[in-house]
Amino acid sequence: MQQKSKLFLQALKYSIPHLGKCMQKQHLNHCNFADHYYNRIKLKKYHLTKCLQNKPTISELARNIPSRSFSSKDFLPIKQENEKPIPENMDAFEKVRTKLETQPQEEYEIINAEVKHGGFVYYQEGCCLVRSKDEEADNDNYEVLFNLEELKLDQPFIDCIRVAPDEKYVAAKIRTEDSEASTCIVVKLSDQPVMEASFPNVSSFEWVKDEEEEDVLFYTFQRNLRCHDVYRATFGDNKRNERFYTEKDPSYFVFLYLTKDSRFLTINIMNKTTSEVWLIDGLSPWDPPVLIQKRIHGVLYYVEHRDDELYILTNVGEPTEFKLMRTAADTPAIMNWDLFFTMKRNTKVVDLDMFKDHCVLFLKHSNLLYVNVIGLADDSVRSLKLPPWACGFIMDTNSDPKNCPFQLCSPIRPPKYYTYKFAEGKLFEETGHEDPITKTSRVLRLEAKSRDGKSVPMTIFHKTDSEDLQKKPLLVHVYGAYGMDLKMNFRPERRVLVDDGWILAYCHVRGGGELGLQWHADGRLTKKLNGLADLEACIKTLHGQGFSQPSLTTLTAFSAGGVLVGALCNSNPELLRAVTLEAPFLDVLNTMMDTTLPLTLEELEEWGNPSSDEKHKNYIKRYCPYQNIKPQHYPSIHITAYENDERVPLKGIVSYTEKLKEAIMEHAKDSGEGYQAPNVVLDIQPGGNHVIEDSHKKITAQIKFLYEELGLDSTSVFENLKKYLKF
Repeated sequence: MQQKSKLFLQALKYSIPHLGKCMQKQHLNHCNFADHYYNRIKLKKYHLTKCLQNKPTISELARNIPSRSFSSKDFLPIKQENEKPIPENMDAFEKVRTKLETQPQEEYEIINAEVKHGGFVYYQEGCCLVRSKDEEADNDNYEVLFNLEELKLDQPFIDCIRVAPDEKYVAAKIRTEDSEASTCIVVKLSDQPVMEASFPNVSSFEWVKDEEEEDVLFYTFQRNLRCHDVYRATFGDNKRNERFYTEKDPSYFVFLYLTKDSRFLTINIMNKTTSEVWLIDGLSPWDPPVLIQKRIHGVLYYVEHRDDELYILTNVGEPTEFKLMRTAADTPAIMNWDLFFTMKRNTKVVDLDMFKDHCVLFLKHSNLLYVNVIGLADDSVRSLKLPPWACGFIMDTNSDPKNCPFQLCSPIRPPKYYTYKFAEGKLFEETGHEDPITKTSRVLRLEAKSRDGKSVPMTIFHKTDSEDLQKKPLLVHVYGAYGMDLKMNFRPERRVLVDDGWILAYCHVRGGGELGLQWHADGRLTKKLNGLADLEACIKTLHGQGFSQPSLTTLTAFSAGGVLVGALCNSNPELLRAVTLEAPFLDVLNTMMDTTLPLTLEELEEWGNPSSDEKHKNYIKRYCPYQNIKPQHYPSIHITAYENDERVPLKGIVSYTEKLKEAIMEHAKDSGEGYQAPNVVLDIQPGGNHVIEDSHKKITAQIKFLYEELGLDSTSVFENLKKYLKF
């Protein structure tokens, strides 16, 4: 069986807006912000599989294009900031595999998408799709299947790989860093591999085999960030390519998921609050699909399969949190669903994996990580509390029925392997290298009381030997939208900050998903201000408990997280000294009023419909960052934006920046000659992607900005950063 993403909740990954406005996705990205990267991180002689991050972790490829930065200091006219060009002759894929070092003798290497099938590993090597025998995967002994340069794309990379069941074909989705557009190629595997076909704008895709042993590729087609069409294609002597399904409701999107046992291909049709799933028989893919349950407003469900039974993760019934149900595969309707397992209150279901005799649930409960192993033969449940330093799971591909491997990570600690062995009923930890950060830093979990008395969890990191934390700089992180958890994957620049004495605080405010579906519901639509109140309470609590002070407090967010940050800058600017934003959503009202934008209709469940609902319109006006700019003192703000970003249009960010500058200028005139105006920097990067997480240029620019604004010496931090970010 092909080894593939085991993210049963890839559905969730696709259904939660990955990065914010003008973007559809409650983890969706019609096809792959979830499936985006299937990376490996290599530590010395063993692998740490870094699979399916919510965001690509490919390094930004250097370019000789200056950014445009604007500052309101001294109220000078807009000037183009001169940047030293990075050499063009550096090999692009050497940059992609930039080594990340935790200390001089240890090094990490990012490797692109890979998948195992049979005795082979399929992956990207340089500019080529290659395969090698599993045991030789690290010996540079591989067979070239396709040269990506034939596509004539600018710096292409492989985003996702799927191998046909009998290994006659391999399909790979190719993207470039500067665009969300993609091309799916199909390569015929033979003594002389050849590209059989290519399809533009493919989102999700999966292989099945029909009754005549013919490979059939099902794929979804994405147009203007919307994914409504499903196609199926065959190759060889019996070529065909036909549209199989079209979703008519523009607020829904479609993606494909192959159950782990490959028995069924599921067509998942979803919006932010409702889903509908159809089954395609993996043994008879030309037969009409079978509907599991017609969409019911407010009911979400996701499907796995084992031994002629469907396991359904759904929020149907009370409480409206996820619970696990099951039914016979031949009686899939909702009236036949039997409750199988319920979650504790304040629990987020991160993922689910199905095995021959076990079901494994990956959970976050009260801001701590757990694994629940359910024995399917006797319905036994074993709950394992994971190490308190761990903040996130990284799922591993796995076809071994005896073991369940996964990784744990935190913002300042690289991933570490764990394996649950079913026969022994025990969790085994990777031995050998013990990261020194475990002894030199602390992780704390605190709570803040919001305005309405709700407890808001926070995760805090700082050096163990730090003295007088009140005088240390603080970097606060927030998101709070789409039911998506605040990203807490390993980031080398965050580790460098902690090593340099910074305090990091992650505020898990309402609107996110850290405490389950209700936590999201309590921070969306006409409850969005709860997230703002939570963020304010978190920062005040941190200051009250001796973590830093306003003059040393900074705040960072990306995409939809910009809504809460921008709102706080308007309502309580005195809490902050500086802010960094990436592709921020700052003009909620005008964006949601513009139905010509690709994803506005799909975002109505999160922000409301100001065009037709006066209540929604008036409520958005209360918190929308752009609408509430006023003459007052603001913290200094650094904004990174992308020229052709379709999810957060540049126009709204530029309008926000200009309006903010005008308000600062007006306030400065009334404040006298001694007033020191804050800096407002807009750094516009080329390209059409939405948030480039590993951009070295962005990382160094943001850190430089924070150190300069706080008046700190950045010499040591940049020396340490070089250990991680090698150009």
